[in-house]
Amino acid sequence: MRELQYRELTQKIIGCAMKVHSKLGTGFQEVVYQRALDIEIKRENLNCVREKEMKIFYEDKEIGTRRVDFFIEGKVMVELKALTNLESVHLAQALNYLESYGLKVGLLINFGAQSLQFKRIHNNKQQAHPSIV
Repeated sequence: MRELQYRELTQKIIGCAMKVHSKLGTGFQEVVYQRALDIEIKRENLNCVREKEMKIFYEDKEIGTRRVDFFIEGKVMVELKALTNLESVHLAQALNYLESYGLKVGLLINFGAQSLQFKRIHNNKQQAHPSIV
């Protein structure tokens, strides 16, 4: 089995999310979890940008922008939700963002369920886009 790319980094991020979920529980808006996760990520001394505006390209042409909840260590996109349950549409959306940004690894984290839900997402289609790295 091949080594997961950025495994240690994604494990740290998930650990931070678990701390937030255990302290806050469910029922808050996404922005509350985002602010708390920002605090935990900084405690881990990880370099992160919150609500980073990223360009979206189509055939090497910029066609718009989208804000990603977190962009950590210049490598991992983190998309947050505060829903009762993650659905396949949320996973597809997160993968679409990874592909649009040309990133390899992302996390989809849901704080709205009784237990923290998270999915590690892989983009095997593209190399990182030069304007993002």
